[in-house]
Amino acid sequence: MQIPSVDTILRDALIEDIGHGDITTSSIVPPKHKSKAILIAKEDFILAGIPFAERVFKLVDRGIRFKADKKDGDRVKKGTVIATVSGNTRSLLMAERVALNLVQRLSGIATLTHRFVDCVNGFSVRIVDTRKTTPNLRFFERYAVRIGGGYNHRFGLFDGVLIKDNHIVAAGGIERAVRLARMNAPHMMKIEVEVRNSTELEEALSAGADIVMLDNMTLKEIKNAVRGIRQKRLQTTIEVSGNINMENVREIAKAGVDLISIGALTHSAPAVDISMEIF
Repeated sequence: MQIPSVDTILRDALIEDIGHGDITTSSIVPPKHKSKAILIAKEDFILAGIPFAERVFKLVDRGIRFKADKKDGDRVKKGTVIATVSGNTRSLLMAERVALNLVQRLSGIATLTHRFVDCVNGFSVRIVDTRKTTPNLRFFERYAVRIGGGYNHRFGLFDGVLIKDNHIVAAGGIERAVRLARMNAPHMMKIEVEVRNSTELEEALSAGADIVMLDNMTLKEIKNAVRGIRQKRLQTTIEVSGNINMENVREIAKAGVDLISIGALTHSAPAVDISMEIF
């Protein structure tokens, strides 16, 4: 399967918004009118998506000048000018919404990710994302996770083996699912198994899983699982997922896990507030 290019996705977004033309702008603004505008933060956040915003403006009109006043990863305060754009006014207004939507969405993801990363500061654990992303925007949203200090899980179904509950049912058990994956998946890929209790954990470990995902377990269950795996001196990577929040993520990190995967980073991050102001 071929992944759409960044430009393809951005062009489709512009087509969705502009359609056969910006009726309001073309009715009011003369064709050769020029303007200068700023992108300004309306709240505090971690900035992400500036290169994509610039590309949106350039796809609409190569003559637009885009000057980034801040870079991705910067902590931005309310009232800060993020970027300055200048050129044909019609072009600026046609690019505005798509550019802002991207930066607002990605900055929201980066900001939420950064908050989780801050919560586990001092522990050798990685905060990672999941496949719970907006269709066709996964590349952008996972980029924002990295900007926020997090890490990426597998990109899609094609680049990692993760045996989940439905796979286990379809295969007839954990042991058989792992054995089939060993036989048929590329030999360089690690095998990860999602487990929901101590019985499934023991089955996954006995089957030789490289990574176990402790799914929706209580803190006590997580601690017991980590203790058992470490006592056996296994090299198994331990991931925790399900019901992770700001209140419990640090305690989970303290348990000694390697990865904490959080779907909320991409499916529930609130967009930040940014506006474009022409002057």
